[in-house]
Formats: sequence, C-alpha cells, structure tokens
Amino acid sequence: QVQLVESGGGLVQAGGSLRLTCVASGRTDRTVATAWFRQAPGKEREFIAVIKRVGGTTSYADSVKGRFTISRDNSKDTVYLQMDSLSTEDTAVYYCAADKGPRYFVSTWREDYDYWGQGTQVTVSS
Repeated sequence: QVQLVESGGGLVQAGGSLRLTCVASGRTDRTVATAWFRQAPGKEREFIAVIKRVGGTTSYADSVKGRFTISRDNSKDTVYLQMDSLSTEDTAVYYCAADKGPRYFVSTWREDYDYWGQGTQVTVSS
C-alpha cells in the first residue's frame, strides 16, 4: 500500500504562483509514476501532469503546458507541482495519484491510478 498526502494549496490572485507537494509513504518502490489531477465543482476529475518514478519522463495536459511544472525528489518520496501564471480557471481541488503499473508509458487516465491523496484546494481570485 501507498499513502499520499498533498499540501501547498491556498488562495492566490490571478497571475500568481503556488507549489503543491505530494509526499508518499509505504511501498513507493512499487509505483511507476505519480500524477496530479484536479476537479472543479460540477466537473469531472481531469489529468494535469505526470512523472515517471524512474527516468523522470513527464507529460502535461494542454491546458497547463508551459505554466505548470512537475518534478520529483525520490530521496524524499516527494512530487511537486509548480503552478505559475494561475488563472481563475485553475480553481479546483488538486489530487496526487500513484500508478503501481506495470506500464511502459505514463498514463493520463485516472482509472490507471491505484492510490490517491485526499486533495488540496487551490482557489485563484480575479
């Protein structure tokens, strides 16, 4: 089992930045990738970004490409999501998720993720 805890959410003005943190514990060596998803009120949970545990391959949703950066520190079992140039459309609950694989390519499908955190609220004001 793997446990995930997100932090770093909050209230920020449009154009500002936030960095989210996802700390994993448990059998993290059995995961192949960690991703961020988000869910706005009344909307489906959507993929944001993913990073492989080994090799660091990344993938981003078009809506955040060039604004958000995912990174990881395996020595700390931690994944980060740096969010810049935030807009009101980025307001959502952000979730960290881990994929236990096996999988060669990174997945953007929420159904492929086995472990989820509780989420952290990000609110962007105009």
